[in-house]
Amino acid sequence: MENKEIMELAAKLGDALKNDPRLVRLEEARKAYENDPELRRYMVEYEVQQKALQNEVAKEEKDTHFLEIIQRRIDELYHLIIENKAFTELNEAQEDVNAYMNEVNQTIMSRITGEEPGCTHNCATCKGCH
Repeated sequence: MENKEIMELAAKLGDALKNDPRLVRLEEARKAYENDPELRRYMVEYEVQQKALQNEVAKEEKDTHFLEIIQRRIDELYHLIIENKAFTELNEAQEDVNAYMNEVNQTIMSRITGEEPGCTHNCATCKGCH
């Protein structure tokens, strides 16, 4: 099989995957994440607070009270971000796609190597290849 044929097959696989519900969900979650104004505000402030913390830590004479205030706000923002629905949905959708792509890759590799995914080469631990 020529390289061109393999690339055509890969393109067909990509087209088929693009329409998989897991990848559709990921794209929708990504759009919701990018278009969530509250989440964007939290992310921007989180970055600003991180820079302020770094600047204060870099000073010779640190204001420990100010550092505590910044760190407290960073912690608050972190929780607001990770509890945001758009953020959690994007993470969950990405995890599902990653797991699915691992399955796809394992299937491809098993066809190349002739070994079933998870093969330990110890038949005592095997569920059966054939």
